[in-house]
Amino acid sequence: MTTAPLSENELLQRCENITGLTLGELAAQLGITPPENLQHHKGWIGQLLEQILGATAKSKAEPDFELIGVELKTLPLNLQHQPKESTFVCTATPPFADKWQDSLVWKKLRRVLWIPIEATRDIAIKDRKIGQAILWTPSEQQAEVLQQDWSELTEMLTIGHYADLTAKHGTYLQCRPKAAHSKITRNDVNHEGHAEKIIPRGFYLRTCFTQQIIESAYKLPKTST
Repeated sequence: MTTAPLSENELLQRCENITGLTLGELAAQLGITPPENLQHHKGWIGQLLEQILGATAKSKAEPDFELIGVELKTLPLNLQHQPKESTFVCTATPPFADKWQDSLVWKKLRRVLWIPIEATRDIAIKDRKIGQAILWTPSEQQAEVLQQDWSELTEMLTIGHYADLTAKHGTYLQCRPKAAHSKITRNDVNHEGHAEKIIPRGFYLRTCFTQQIIESAYKLPKTST
């Protein structure tokens, strides 16, 4: 098992060593067989990279690389170097922190290692290549918008406005159901004080936001929205 990196430089060197490799080549290093598809293995790529790079947090509410405070996020890209899907940040279950600076969302996003992965359907999982990693910190403007989104979303969740909360809320950060299917629920109380079965939710980053990160890191032309 790979030991935890002790510095950001050590982590980046590990990323450099795997840049350009396929997921199949990476899996072979661990004696793992890649799945044919990700339909029933949605977390497989992230787990593979966690093992290779030495992440330690597993399911704990901490950044993946605990010793250096860095979160790992994979970024599936299409042929145009655009994110194919929104990025899961963490679960969205009350009670929430009183302050943004103490929130799990901020803890996960204040320092992130983004690893782009080829994700076009015509490329087999084992043949998809790993791109150049991006070690990223939100700009002041980005952090401000994220905080505003978090405040709006957590307020609605805290007072039980589940029916009114949709994926349209939030500029960069959105809240969506996070469950394998709609039959997975938890007990909660809605804004009228009535008990209600709620589908677990999670915080996600919109693709328009992760596209900003890609464009800035790779010096790509800005995508019109």
